[in-house]
Amino acid sequence: MAKIYTRTGDSGQTRLANGQAARKATARFEAIGTVDELNAHLGLTLALLGEDDALPAILLAVQNELFDFGAVLAGAQPEKFRIHAERVNELEAEIDRLGADLPPMRSFILPGGSPAGAQLHVARTVCRRAERAVWALEDNSPGTVPTDCLRYLNRLSDLLFTMARSVNQAGGETTWHAPKA
Repeated sequence: MAKIYTRTGDSGQTRLANGQAARKATARFEAIGTVDELNAHLGLTLALLGEDDALPAILLAVQNELFDFGAVLAGAQPEKFRIHAERVNELEAEIDRLGADLPPMRSFILPGGSPAGAQLHVARTVCRRAERAVWALEDNSPGTVPTDCLRYLNRLSDLLFTMARSVNQAGGETTWHAPKA
């Protein structure tokens, strides 16, 4: 069996997709790690969702796209992967489709609800953090992150919010109540 460890990371370095050595404590690896964390949260969400639900197929596609996203952040050629303007449009269509069955929001939605809904809210917040980390990378190294990838993360957090609302419709959605004056 091949060993999973290489010991090259013991000194705080690793290799990019092009083989170039890079320090782990950089904006690039913060972005890569946060996208990976988001992917893991979606895996937990999948474990919590029922098999008859339509969301698992969507989330599995997103997990594959996030893996692609990590490769692009690691320096792989973006044209080899699935995140393009058309995919951002598909996320918008999915948000619209899921949102059409939801009641209008009359207050802020509190994270929670069913276990799967609550986990989707966690994934949404990690997605927002990933978006901030990716923008920090782009701000530090302009042109590093393709525009479609930046748009994708923004739309994905909206999709995760809409999915959480959808999942919680059956189990009860909790809304914020303004303090009494």
